[in-house]
Parts: sequence; structure tokens; C-alpha cells
Amino acid sequence: MPSELLVPVTDDDGAPFWEYAARGELRVQSCAAPDCARLRFPPRPCCPHCHSFDSEWRRVSGRGRIWSYVLPHPPLLPPYSDQAPYNAVVVELVEDPLIRLVGNVVAEPDAPLDSVDPARLRIGARVQVAFTETGGLTVPRWLLERP
Repeated sequence: MPSELLVPVTDDDGAPFWEYAARGELRVQSCAAPDCARLRFPPRPCCPHCHSFDSEWRRVSGRGRIWSYVLPHPPLLPPYSDQAPYNAVVVELVEDPLIRLVGNVVAEPDAPLDSVDPARLRIGARVQVAFTETGGLTVPRWLLERP
């Protein structure tokens, strides 16, 4: 994959997400207050539900459903032109459908962004996380689950 592709910007709140991704683990920040324990994404210092500052990183299954997707059309950023048509998806996690992650559905973890026929994408399609390295960062991608 070309190195000119966009790479997420890390910050202190989200750094553990990327550290776990580098290990091949999908973890989501969770409130550590016993009476709350709700997942939250994107990561932040304070729980938006109970306002606790206690948190932990909970491992999740990496399974989800496509909540939404788009097939970008020209004009595209130059590094992406050779991979069109490709997809950008929003995936809701099975553990909490309000937790949604953005990525791409690909045929295998290191496959190019255009490796899945856009006609195969459907809202509600089941997906499983996979990881690949791009630009020095391990990022989650999504593989369609077989029925």
C-alpha cells in the first residue's frame, strides 16, 4: 500500500488504542466506575455518562456490523486514485452499537483498499476486525464475515 495514504493522528487519550492495535487487539476505553462500566469511543478523560475520571481499556470481540459506508468519487486525494473504487465504512461493535469505528472493508488484512467489490457491501453486513500496518501505525480494517 502506498505510504502517502492518510494515517490517523494519535493523542494522549487515544494512545492506548493504538498500542493495543499494534498487538492485534481491539480494545475500547471503558468507564471503571463500578456502577457505570460503559464503553466509550472516542477515548476521553471523563465518562460522558457518569462523569467519572476512572477508566480502563476493555478488549472487545472485534465483531460488528456495517452501520454506514461510502464509495468516494473523484476528485480523490492523489494517493487514493489508483485504488478507486474503494470503501470507507462505519462499523458498530456488537458489544455496544453506539460504539462506532471508521475503516475500510478489505479482502484480507494487507489487501489494497479496492480489494472488495463494492456490490458486496450492505448496511448491516457482519464484519470482523483485522489489523495492518500503514505509515508506521497499526490500523484496524474490516473483513466481511461469511454467512
